Amino acid sequence: MSVLIEGGRIITAADDYVADVFIEDETITQIGVALDVAADRVIDASGKYVLPGCIDPHTHFDMPFGGTITADDFQSGQTSCAFGGTTCHIDFANQTRGKSFSSGIEDWHAKADGKAMIDYGFHIIVVDVDGGTLEDLATLPDQGVTSYKMLMAYKNVLLVDDQTLFRVMELARDTGALAMIHGENGEVIDLLVRRAVEQGNLDPSWHAKTRPAELEGEATNRAIQIAHVAGCPLYVVHVTCEESVDAIARARAKNWPVWGETCTQYLFVDDTYLDRPGFEGAKAVFSPPVRDKRNQPILWDAVRDDRLSAISTDHCSFRMSDQKTLGRDNFALIPNGAPGVEDRLLMIHHFGVNEGRISLNRMVELLSTNAAKLFGLYPRKGTIAPGSDADIVIFDPEKEHTISAKTHHSAADYNLYEGTTVTGAPEIVMLRGNVLVEDGELVASPGIGQFVKRARFGEELKPARAT
Repeated sequence: MSVLIEGGRIITAADDYVADVFIEDETITQIGVALDVAADRVIDASGKYVLPGCIDPHTHFDMPFGGTITADDFQSGQTSCAFGGTTCHIDFANQTRGKSFSSGIEDWHAKADGKAMIDYGFHIIVVDVDGGTLEDLATLPDQGVTSYKMLMAYKNVLLVDDQTLFRVMELARDTGALAMIHGENGEVIDLLVRRAVEQGNLDPSWHAKTRPAELEGEATNRAIQIAHVAGCPLYVVHVTCEESVDAIARARAKNWPVWGETCTQYLFVDDTYLDRPGFEGAKAVFSPPVRDKRNQPILWDAVRDDRLSAISTDHCSFRMSDQKTLGRDNFALIPNGAPGVEDRLLMIHHFGVNEGRISLNRMVELLSTNAAKLFGLYPRKGTIAPGSDADIVIFDPEKEHTISAKTHHSAADYNLYEGTTVTGAPEIVMLRGNVLVEDGELVASPGIGQFVKRARFGEELKPARAT
């Protein structure tokens, strides 16, 4: 099916202009003023933004954690993505301790099979380099999985030691993969958590009190130094605080290949949320934890000046009704995570662009283009250009929308931004030229999404159908 999008304001990371976009066979083939082409469908985008589909490089769908499984599987999670203008995401596939890395990728392919509503890729979470050999890990880039994540937190569950960090980083260097780390000092946190529990300090506020910002900053800096010795590019996930921003900024000032992301929730939710009455604070239990509010302007400054290069969601949803309650009597047992994929573009456009914190171009860079470049999806995705996939969001900058769990499409039964009214929302969301969402209705079926093999770090993914 061919589609002509007429008269929209095209916003990319670098450009801002009014033109038409012509789509054939799922690909952008022409861009120009008053294109004289015949199309099966014509969309009038006058007065609207035409944005590249957003890319979320950090999600957890259908993931076992904390004695349960995340509320969103690939179908509900990706449906939520689509309504929020996200047309591609990269999910974290877990290696199971004692098993191969390839089997972890196979498990995640099975989870997505037949359910995919948008395009997707996988990172691999490295847990055990004895059960899963480094030789096996080295084969993943050939499968299009070109990023290895290691967690420095969650002792006895996911934490890896510094030797493992170094060995995997060396392998990433040699195989063209991007190393990723969750930076928190899990050894000290484990001690602080056990002490808090022993002393009867069990309410949700202790989740943040036992995971201080200094331990995030220390781990982030340690990982950066280890990566530098290994000669490995490094991406630091979900940065929350000044201590980690400073560590990344020092490395970037030296032109070391280090990048960082923050997540939507850290720009808007602070540690006072954990003090809400009853068990309400459990909604904001995720790791790293929400911080003192003073960090929020620091994070905004960092995403504006590129000390941080992306805003993801770390979408890891659990229901309050029967999942978060596993830790009702002990904060250490609350499943860590929150929903957010549907709200990212809405929140960043309203509070970032509308309130003058970032430009439209920077918004596209933070929510799409930088992730595409860092994770081997560019220029097939992350921009609007001839030869690129027609992943497009027609965005109405005047449309008002109130965020609520009553209307979102995640299987989570709460929303961190409940009742927030924003100006600006997607009107039509397209995946490779196919309409996913239009006027608030889902018009696509499960299975339309595809797994995308990503290029090795630093290489461009050539558009499959460039003309």
